[in-house]
Amino acid sequence: MPAAATPNWISVILRWPLLWHAARLALVSAYLLGGFAKLLDFAGAVAEQEHFGLYPGSLWATAAIVVELGGSLLVVVNRFVWLGAGGLGILTFVAMLTANAFWTMGGHERFMATNAFFEHLGLIAGLVIVSILSNETSHHPDRAPRSQSVQGVS
Repeated sequence: MPAAATPNWISVILRWPLLWHAARLALVSAYLLGGFAKLLDFAGAVAEQEHFGLYPGSLWATAAIVVELGGSLLVVVNRFVWLGAGGLGILTFVAMLTANAFWTMGGHERFMATNAFFEHLGLIAGLVIVSILSNETSHHPDRAPRSQSVQGVS
């Protein structure tokens, strides 16, 4: 086995059909929770948006709910993933700039905001990756091992 090769048992796990679905659901889980929380406490969602300087808060809260729930749904059902993940990525980028503006902070607050900023950047990268993989599998179904069972393993 070459040094860079994936061990067979790992390859088998990565090809489990449910893993692709579970990974997409896990990727958007925070958005689903956030979207439902905002929907159930719309006044709180408006206050949150205005706290971060986004006015009118009701417009931004509505947009956040639509993007969080609608974008998540598109990613989970693996349809128009580029649109769902793209919307979630843009929403996350706006949140990074407003809620995690570490360059304007000092001390421990800066440390925490810096960590959150780069965690969100990693989440955006995950959304880009799921879009790339979904696009690749829609154009080349033979390159979609995660959606097919491994020969001899079911």
